[in-house]
Amino acid sequence: MLLPLLLFTLSLLGLGGPTFRSPAETPVTFVRIPQGGIQPELGISRDGTIHMVYLSAEPAAAANVFYVRSRDGGLTFSAPIRVNSQEGSAIATGTIRGAHIAVGPDGRVHVAWNGSDRALPRGPANLSTGRPGTPMLYSRSDPRGTAFEPQRNLVTRTTNVDGGGSIAVDSRGRVYVAWHADDINGPGGEETRRVWLARSVNGGVTFQQEAAISSAGTGACGCCALRLFASADDRLHLLYRAARERVHRDIYSLVSRDGGGTFAGGRLHAWELNACPMTSMSIAQSGTRILRTWETQGNVYASDITAGSEVQAPPADSSRPLQRKHPRLAANKEGMTLLVWTEGTAWMRGGSLEWQLYDAAGQPTNVKGLRSGVPVWSFAAVAARPDGGFTVIY
Repeated sequence: MLLPLLLFTLSLLGLGGPTFRSPAETPVTFVRIPQGGIQPELGISRDGTIHMVYLSAEPAAAANVFYVRSRDGGLTFSAPIRVNSQEGSAIATGTIRGAHIAVGPDGRVHVAWNGSDRALPRGPANLSTGRPGTPMLYSRSDPRGTAFEPQRNLVTRTTNVDGGGSIAVDSRGRVYVAWHADDINGPGGEETRRVWLARSVNGGVTFQQEAAISSAGTGACGCCALRLFASADDRLHLLYRAARERVHRDIYSLVSRDGGGTFAGGRLHAWELNACPMTSMSIAQSGTRILRTWETQGNVYASDITAGSEVQAPPADSSRPLQRKHPRLAANKEGMTLLVWTEGTAWMRGGSLEWQLYDAAGQPTNVKGLRSGVPVWSFAAVAARPDGGFTVIY
């Protein structure tokens, strides 16, 4: 099933409230990641607390995962707590293999990340090389969020784990961790890679063995991230980049309505490229709206499922080439959406941060900008504050 590719509107279709301020009056605040960290990812608990994980900046190939929280919309954060129980068991290289976070209905924090070459325990051995595979690691906080359990590897029947995994928790406390890899008994290769899902029905105490949830015919882009998200109605939303015939690097959108048992969906956005573009994507919810954003061919795109899966790139400056990557977005209580992305970031190269605010009708406003200072291997995160403003963390 091919989802329609129409003009982007971000219309609320009468589901949201009125706009109480002009876009020019919407404050956008920029905050640096604590400790000079990189790759921020956010989770919002029911009381509005922002929970964030990020990676230590150095060394890139053997990083650590840190957790902080904010009760003032991301303006200030608590003291950092290390998540990974083994030193250097995370990886920052490539920008897309870092930690992801989800917050359960009880406030417990769940984190998953791709393990580094030194991370333990290892995954199953590659049958062709005999080398133990890279793990997909998981940890959860104690009930008070003051410490994290020892990291665990969720990989049991897949190998060649690469790209970035993702995590989600639904309203019933079920935990889901997704990644893409080869079946340990399969031939291997991007064109046969699949997306796999490990599920926990007891809040992360134990996980079922991972099961393939993507079509075997699409493949999976080896060094691209994917994104998993649980909406308020307990639907699981998944975005991943395919690698069919190694040249069809299309974005696919899948949805599960039965707790990850089955998924349905199809191609969202096509891209033919005989290379791995090392991309990431994001999904967020605001009221009944499910917002998604991703990169295709050097540009970033956004989609509002509530408005019918419309897709459009934000306005571009024609005076410079498009080098947009790693888009993230959030919507405030007044229906305005802030989309942020990096400009000029690449392998071993930092860049700039760019943003565009859309009004409640989905139209771009004059609230936009560009600032330098995105470190190597990093990107930004964005959160809507209770006062209607936005905090961008980079």
